[in-house]
Amino acid sequence: MKMRKIFWLWALLLLLVLSAGCAGIPVREAVQVDMKASVGKIEGNQFTGIRYPFNVAAPPGWKVSTEYPKFMIDLGYEKDGLQESEVFLYNPHTQSNLQIDFVGASRYSTFDQQKIETLTNAMIGEMQDELKQDLGKELKTAVGPTERPSLKGVPYAAKKYVTYTAKGIQREQGWIYGFAEPYQIFILYMILDKEGKKDREAFKAILDSFEYIPRK
Repeated sequence: MKMRKIFWLWALLLLLVLSAGCAGIPVREAVQVDMKASVGKIEGNQFTGIRYPFNVAAPPGWKVSTEYPKFMIDLGYEKDGLQESEVFLYNPHTQSNLQIDFVGASRYSTFDQQKIETLTNAMIGEMQDELKQDLGKELKTAVGPTERPSLKGVPYAAKKYVTYTAKGIQREQGWIYGFAEPYQIFILYMILDKEGKKDREAFKAILDSFEYIPRK
C-alpha cells in the first residue's frame, strides 16, 4: 500500500475541525524543533532520540535504523513519506515493520482520549481506499477493534488496524496515534504472517520498550 503523508494530514485536518471552538485561545507555546539536530543515536538494539525525546528498542531478530529498509518500497510505501519518519524497526526476514514519526501540536489544539480515538477511527476509510486502489477493488479487509496501547510517558493513545491477504500472505496493517505534550505521535506498522505469532510478540515488545521522556 502506498502510505501517503495525506493519511496523517487527514488526521491533522480533523483535529483542526475538532479544535475549532478553541480558536484564539492558545494552550501552549509554538513547538520549536531543531531539524538540524541528529535524529538520534543507535547503540546495539537501542534507539535514543535526540531531535525528539523518546527511546525504543528492537527485539531479537529485528533491526532498528534511522533509514528505511529498501523492501518497504516494494511493500508499497512511498519514499517521500518514509523519509519523514524518525526511526524504523523491522524484521529483515519476514519484512514486518514499524515506523515512528513525531509532529509538534499546534498552539490551539487540545487532546483527550476520546478525541484521540475519534481521530484514529476516522482514518479507517482512508486506509481501506488506499488498499483497494493499490491491491484491487475486490480486496476484502477486516477492521480490528479500537485499542488503547500502553506507551510509557504517553497519556493518550489509540490503535486501529485492518487485516487482509496480499500475494497469499495475511497482513495486519495498522496505526497508532498518540499525544504527549507537546507532540503528536504517529506509529505505522505492518505485520506479515510468515512466522506465526513471533512478529506479533516482537511488535508488543517494541511498544513495551517505547518511552517518551519530556524535556525539562
